[in-house]
Amino acid sequence: MSALYELVTLSFPLLSASQVSENAHAWVAAPEATGAVLGCWRTEIGTLGRLLVLRGFESAEELGRERQRALLSTNPFNAEGVVTALEMDSYTRFPFLPPVTTGAQGKVYEFRTYRLHPGGLPPTLAGWEQAIKPAHAYTAHLVINMYALDGAPRITHIWRFESLEERASLRATAYAAGVWPPKGGPENILEATSTIALPENWSPLP
Repeated sequence: MSALYELVTLSFPLLSASQVSENAHAWVAAPEATGAVLGCWRTEIGTLGRLLVLRGFESAEELGRERQRALLSTNPFNAEGVVTALEMDSYTRFPFLPPVTTGAQGKVYEFRTYRLHPGGLPPTLAGWEQAIKPAHAYTAHLVINMYALDGAPRITHIWRFESLEERASLRATAYAAGVWPPKGGPENILEATSTIALPENWSPLP
């Protein structure tokens, strides 16, 4: 039951997507790799030319070993001169949410990252905890929400839907009912981004 997560972003020229995906799969599946591969997605709406890889770790030591493997490699994620940028972000899940579970869940995934005002995480956590159950029809589609352990204060939440139409309908209904967004959440957002991504054929979250 992973409490720590790493979200890796690989940037690449648009026509290199399949090669980057195949190479990344080999990297995370290598015998020396640690952590559990949870999902891999290719961006479809938002910034294109990105591959997102989510892995879970049982301890900070395990995550640290895998981070060192990438940092000390001359060819991390089997980049082979095709990957133009590599970002590795460490997170822990909101404590009142369950760990990520794999298996067939949706066809369209949304990644939302909110940069927070300094001190904005505690009220954000409190608001989300209060809103999860009342907004269940919508939040049942939440894969995970997690806050960053490094870099700027921020949270990243991942959602899964059958379609963009389902996403829009669920959000509109929750907003109209007044059960979403979480109280105290929007007030602490400094900057927000949303990316729609589709799972790779080897993703444990298809």
